[in-house]
Amino acid sequence: MKKVLVVIDMQKDFVDGALGTAEAVAIVDNVVKEMKKDYDVVYLTKDTHQVNYLETQEGRNLPVVHCVENTDGWQFDRKVEKAYKKLNNAIVFNKPTFGSEKLAEEIKKLAETDGIESITLVGLCTDICVVSNALLIKAAVPEIEIRCLADCCAGVTPASHTAALETMKMCQIKVM
Repeated sequence: MKKVLVVIDMQKDFVDGALGTAEAVAIVDNVVKEMKKDYDVVYLTKDTHQVNYLETQEGRNLPVVHCVENTDGWQFDRKVEKAYKKLNNAIVFNKPTFGSEKLAEEIKKLAETDGIESITLVGLCTDICVVSNALLIKAAVPEIEIRCLADCCAGVTPASHTAALETMKMCQIKVM
């Protein structure tokens, strides 16, 4: 049975770049500490947009260019990148939208082949990409315990972070 960690969008633009917040900066060390724990598999996602971002539906609704592929803001936060490079069990998923169906499919496949004891989620932003991925994963593997570490997540605002944690609780995701 595998223990899985999912690290959502710990990228420069979300930490201290175009969409960064003090709350996001404050969780970086907690996320890195969690990445150093004994997980069998670590999945990391990268919000990945193209230069035409402002022409997309998301770009029209959130008109702040961010996480454009191969830009500095698209890269992992420096401390997260350093921790990631030390892992030999990590897989990165570039995702063009809030949730990654490919990630959920990969987790479902792992559950069917090796078994999964638990899935732990951390990252940014609690109220957009973390909750989106948590619900996709829950739909893919409804009988596996999914946890979200509140002190390893930050939302667009503290209030929306709290609201997303409550939403996850209602969907039987254990918030810790």
